[in-house]
Amino acid sequence: MATDSWAQAVDEQEAAAESVRTNQLTQHELTSAQSLLNKLIRSNLVNTTNQVEVLQKDPNSPLYSVKSFEELRLPQNLIAQSQSGTGKTAAFVLAMLSHVDPNNRYPQCLCVSPTYELALQTGKVIEQMGKYYPEVKLVYAIRGNKLQRGMKLQEQIVIGTPGTMLDWCSKFKFIDPKKIKVFVLDEADVMIATQGHQDQSIRIQRMLPKNCQMLLFSATFEESVWNFAQRIVPDPNIIKLKREEETLDTIKQYYVLCNSKEEKFQALCNIYGAITIAQAMIFCHTRKTAGWLAGELSREGHQVALLSGEMQVEQRAAVIERFRDGKEKVLVTTNVCARGIDVEQVSVVINFDLPVDKDGNPDNETYLHRIGRTGRFGKRGLAINMVDSKMSMNIMNRIQEHFNKKIEKLDTDDLDEIEKIAS
Repeated sequence: MATDSWAQAVDEQEAAAESVRTNQLTQHELTSAQSLLNKLIRSNLVNTTNQVEVLQKDPNSPLYSVKSFEELRLPQNLIAQSQSGTGKTAAFVLAMLSHVDPNNRYPQCLCVSPTYELALQTGKVIEQMGKYYPEVKLVYAIRGNKLQRGMKLQEQIVIGTPGTMLDWCSKFKFIDPKKIKVFVLDEADVMIATQGHQDQSIRIQRMLPKNCQMLLFSATFEESVWNFAQRIVPDPNIIKLKREEETLDTIKQYYVLCNSKEEKFQALCNIYGAITIAQAMIFCHTRKTAGWLAGELSREGHQVALLSGEMQVEQRAAVIERFRDGKEKVLVTTNVCARGIDVEQVSVVINFDLPVDKDGNPDNETYLHRIGRTGRFGKRGLAINMVDSKMSMNIMNRIQEHFNKKIEKLDTDDLDEIEKIAS
């Protein structure tokens, strides 16, 4: 028992160290990495059933009754709250393409993104949607794209980062801001994490003509984002996604009692032996545990992908894409993957370790995001929690109380019982 306590203390130290490493990243780095990850793993344009809610009091407005971004036609100044995968990039790209006059060989639309990588990803969507409109050209106002002094751009759409875009408009005069018809500011919540980006974006906006259409998008609408948005977009229409109340009704939740990580692993093997699983996501507290578990599962013959925070964003995206394509059936990960990843085939989520915050209290929001990876798209899902101590039992009980949803006990030595839960 002393050995178990010592091992648990080591694990807790490692978890604390990982939390410190995460906290050392700036909010800007974290939010821009998550945003880029979501863009990278959605290489195709998505269809979405998400509805939008228009905060427009005038019932005579053409925006009053719309239910989707496709219906919007984005006719006026707009501030929009939009989570990843809702089609907002396609919406503002359509707005830009519809305003461009291809006979005029000068910039007419500007799109500002907070990072070089995000600008490139948005540019890919513009290229994808604009391939049937070959007369319209795109140029990137990003670091490393050096232009000769005195030249005037002939491309109609310019996408880039705030600093370079400002230089091209004011310092180098590559762009005549008075000829711009549409100004898009994407990922505003990521943008405001860098003070310089706020100031540069506002300076660009002030150079534009009064009749220029302003479109601002943000995943969150905190007060700081809202204040920034109001400085950029005069007299806006406001649109935000209707966020259906997150429900656990379609997810069956169970817990399994174990005494060690080895017993947890054996319980996992029993579950896999008794039920057919399309794809599963398994969440661990530390990178060390995730690495150990991925190795053990591989030795058992499972096709396993491993995802953790020290990987580059592009590496993480490649892992998720392989999992999405079904090349691996099991994704073992830490919390880096708890949000924003929709894989239709995921039928089981396993909490190898229950989620806790830095003070050791239940992290209810992370729990919801984790098990919400299953039961998506209206399908039934299965969530199994591994409990290996009095402390984790207490955590699970508090999670159960928080959501007011009973988590049933599961005996993984009883194969008949396991088969029943999958039916």
